Amino acid sequence: MESKDDSGGLRCLVTGATGYIGGRLVPGLLEAGHRVRCLARTPEKLRDYPWAGEAEVVKGDVTDAESVSAAMLGIDVAYYLVHALAAGPGFEKTDREAARTFGEQAKAAGVRRIVYLGGLTPADVPMRELSPHLRSRAEVGRILLDSGVPTTALRAAVIIGSGSASFEMLRYLTERLPVMVTPSWVSTRIQPIAVRDVLRYLVGSAHMPAGVNRTFDIGGPDVMTYRDMMQRYAQVAGLPHRLILPVPMLSPGLSSHWVGLVTPVPASIARPLAESLRYEVVCHEHDIADHVPDGPGQPFSFATALSLALQRVREARVSTRWSTASTPGIPSDPLPTDPDWAGGSLYTDERELDVNASPEALWQVVEGIGGDNGWYSFPLAWAVRGWLDRLVGGVGLRRGRRDAQRLRVGDSLDFWRVEELQPGRLLRLRAEMRLPGLAWLEMYAEEGEDGRSRYRQRAIFHPAGLLGHAYWWGVSPFHAVVFGGMARNIALAAARRAAGEPK
Repeated sequence: MESKDDSGGLRCLVTGATGYIGGRLVPGLLEAGHRVRCLARTPEKLRDYPWAGEAEVVKGDVTDAESVSAAMLGIDVAYYLVHALAAGPGFEKTDREAARTFGEQAKAAGVRRIVYLGGLTPADVPMRELSPHLRSRAEVGRILLDSGVPTTALRAAVIIGSGSASFEMLRYLTERLPVMVTPSWVSTRIQPIAVRDVLRYLVGSAHMPAGVNRTFDIGGPDVMTYRDMMQRYAQVAGLPHRLILPVPMLSPGLSSHWVGLVTPVPASIARPLAESLRYEVVCHEHDIADHVPDGPGQPFSFATALSLALQRVREARVSTRWSTASTPGIPSDPLPTDPDWAGGSLYTDERELDVNASPEALWQVVEGIGGDNGWYSFPLAWAVRGWLDRLVGGVGLRRGRRDAQRLRVGDSLDFWRVEELQPGRLLRLRAEMRLPGLAWLEMYAEEGEDGRSRYRQRAIFHPAGLLGHAYWWGVSPFHAVVFGGMARNIALAAARRAAGEPK
């Protein structure tokens, strides 16, 4: 018997709300009439989401039993949408322990159902031979199914939607390489699914009968090879036919670095995707439709999923991206408001300029920085820094922006992440490129005199060891060009905007 709140909806807990799927699931649950509580390690990352005022956000971590227990109080349905890939080499153990904690606390709190989204695994491949990523996702599903709480474990292969890692990998490979030498996995059969169908199944799973405790394969109507997917993308996007030449000796490791150089998806994320594509992953049943019925035209075809995703990209309406979540090996957790917390050596480069524009005009330039809009100084230097970051396994410059004009806390911005945003006044970015230390870039738009504004800019670096100190002094001769040029050009761009001149 389902328990409901006064409005008639269920009380749902969502973990992973700062991620690609979780950030889209929350508004879907709210639209369905449910009440939503989000468990987040960094609640500040959710404060600028459009639905933030409608959902409850609590601080906690799935590896911490006490915070999970508190978050589970009064919950009917708990969504498990996290995995510890960003934790590094020990992620399988972290995933295992987190899933056990989640299942135990859900049972203790009397939760009626757990809903989990995992990966589709090949039926004829022993678990020990699967990639660590797929093996861990399957193990998490088994742990939750054995938790004593009725569990719906959805298993999907490639998810196609604006901003998904799989979509952006496919998009950039196809658009940038009319002729490409590819790994042998381009000939593997896959059953992709539209993100809209994934969300529909996730929302609908909340109402499954108490006796249902099993996995469900979910996929779209098309079974195709990755080569077929690239050719279909070219067709939908209006591109010429692509020439694709598979090369068997490209291992998942090598192909992930190849993907990392060509697409915005770094090798650390591309590798588990590439490893997953080594196996045939197709659905062996569609029993989910018995509990979450498909409407006319559902699930969406691959071509329709592509068209919807491309439309969102072209209209700049990408609500979440793969890069919203943490990326392995980067310092993505926020720190206190003023990085003076660090003590010891803290290097800064500070610039101030009066601007012949209102603070509002100046702020529009500041908030629009990065991505296709660039960094307002020495483009070649920024491009070279991005390529060097890629070569050492970093994220590089090509993550771009989720939205061309608006930012929110937690957004990735090329090789930065938005750590603090005070609209109209302050933008603080935290570096996620490979560095021997921690770095921030702060930009302020402030009131000036006589209707003008004042622009303040501060680059901050906290070195890690001798290498960090050497790095700062090695690059400091270029600061006048890079940071000084940035300040001058931002001020000039704001003045031109205020005067109504084109960019």
